[in-house]
Amino acid sequence: MVDWLEIVLRLGSAALIGGAIGLNRDLHHKPSGLRTLGIVGLGSALAVLAVADDAAAASRIMQGLVTGIGFLGAGVILRDQSNNKVHGLTTAAAIWTTACLGAVCGLGAWRLVIVATAIMAVILAVGGKIEKAVHRALDGEKGPPPGSV
Repeated sequence: MVDWLEIVLRLGSAALIGGAIGLNRDLHHKPSGLRTLGIVGLGSALAVLAVADDAAAASRIMQGLVTGIGFLGAGVILRDQSNNKVHGLTTAAAIWTTACLGAVCGLGAWRLVIVATAIMAVILAVGGKIEKAVHRALDGEKGPPPGSV
């Protein structure tokens, strides 16, 4: 088993990273927030850390997390009946990725944690803006519908 400082570092990192991702979702008025995703990260790290000395058990725990967390993510996916648009996919993906990041924190694979967290932060910070800019550019290319002036 790892020492106390390493336990605090792994569990604390998972909770902080999950909380930061959750804060992003909350600031975008999505159904999950700092507490939810902080707990997802913490729980994932805890499950992996509890069996860190047994590679086979850690593998089974991670398989269960990756599959099982999908049920939590599915709870935030909604389809708007009026326009047939789906909402909540980014939040569901954030929940799933938070669980994965928590698991990697539990393993203590710090290079993976740092790189994946940085990429996640960039995607959440600028991904929506890029999507909107591309949609505006594509909609502008189409021009007004025929017969309208």
